[in-house]
Amino acid sequence: MSYALQMGLLALIMIVVMSAGWQWQRRHRNAGIVDVLWALGLGIAALLMVTTGRGAPLPRALLAVLATAWSLRLAVHLWRRVRHEAEDGRYRQLREHWQGSQPKFYAFFLAQAALVLLFALPFMAVAANPQPFVTGWIALGVVLWCVSVAGEALADRQLARFRADPSQRGRTCRQGLWRYSRHPNYFFEWLHWFAYVALAVGSPLWWLTWSGPLVMYVFLRWISGVPFTEAQALRTRGEDYRDYQRRTPMLFPWFPKA
Repeated sequence: MSYALQMGLLALIMIVVMSAGWQWQRRHRNAGIVDVLWALGLGIAALLMVTTGRGAPLPRALLAVLATAWSLRLAVHLWRRVRHEAEDGRYRQLREHWQGSQPKFYAFFLAQAALVLLFALPFMAVAANPQPFVTGWIALGVVLWCVSVAGEALADRQLARFRADPSQRGRTCRQGLWRYSRHPNYFFEWLHWFAYVALAVGSPLWWLTWSGPLVMYVFLRWISGVPFTEAQALRTRGEDYRDYQRRTPMLFPWFPKA
């Protein structure tokens, strides 16, 4: 299958998926479902590239296992929050700002579908890799994936445990990885995309893999990650979070200031 057909088929799938998510959001008044579907959409994208790609069996098999496992772990984690908690404050703020406009929410869901296509480019490159044997780059990709996904899962688990403690309500998590970074989950999410850069070395589309870490960093740092999350934290935790901002590195883990 040509690359254009791969992306066209993925676009149709994601329009259907995100349209269903938008309808779910209308019934439940919880736009957090879009994050769940974004994560699942990337798993779908990886499997589509694996089954229609032209590369050797080894990189395609690794892509199927690693990208799908990452996608499912993140989607399940996000679904638990969406299912058992009120709508995330970031989306409540959007709902108020847009005065509940459903056309705007639908456009937002479709924009997330477009982002799935953008982040599918590294998967396309890996699935086109003709390398039939294990190389140092492939080994590095697997190691990067293991470290980053384990780190993200640990950060998510530490935060969930903190949030579940009623005595910590209104306070900022400074435990575990959260002592060294205000957003360790975002850091490891960003690091995870370098795994596909390594797995695709030798692919004719290798240059496309850099879109993963580059675009993810831009979104996390300046668009939808850190700015939205920290604005909500300042609204709900005020001075406690300002003190956390002064003492703790924003993204890259390092020792906190005294």
